[in-house]
Amino acid sequence: MKINTADFIHSAPDLASCKASALPEFGFIGRSNVGKSSLINLLASRKALARVSGTPGKTRLINFFKINNAWTLVDLPGYGYARVGKEQRADFNEAVADYIQNRENLKLMFVLIDSRLEPQQIDRDFIDWMDGRIVPFALVFTKADKQSSNQTQANVDRFNKTVFAGRATLPPQFISSVETGQGRNEILALVAEHMVAGRRK
Repeated sequence: MKINTADFIHSAPDLASCKASALPEFGFIGRSNVGKSSLINLLASRKALARVSGTPGKTRLINFFKINNAWTLVDLPGYGYARVGKEQRADFNEAVADYIQNRENLKLMFVLIDSRLEPQQIDRDFIDWMDGRIVPFALVFTKADKQSSNQTQANVDRFNKTVFAGRATLPPQFISSVETGQGRNEILALVAEHMVAGRRK
């Protein structure tokens, strides 16, 4: 998929504030500091479409970006972000859950995992929750350029054995690197596949 245009549309604090749209939406989410903004910029071929910050949890709104006037990339706030009071964080998580469960044109969620780390409980909890939702999801293992390819694959294998133990099938998975562009074409190909698959019921 060639990206010709990528434009910010709007931000919303909750589902009720999200503008109605007929375009298919693809959500991106992950724990704090997983490299989500950098990945979004890579996918869109834009250096500053999504703001990259050294402060975990900078994204606190649901941000919508129109891609090629054909689909919408949705940047969701990271779960478990730092430096936010517990009450505010709980409200935030409720808004994200509401969006994922009830946004009619949400086609697919991309859940970002830091490929350098041991399986994190917060990621496991979110994936367990996603397993009970109607919207499908894929995993993107980020920051692969920060270590050897063998170490990345070993960590991915360990994650799958830990999180998906006993399951017959795994969700679609990608290894990505913002530095090398690894995974970009494959992620966009999955987006294209779901765009033509028809609206989820």
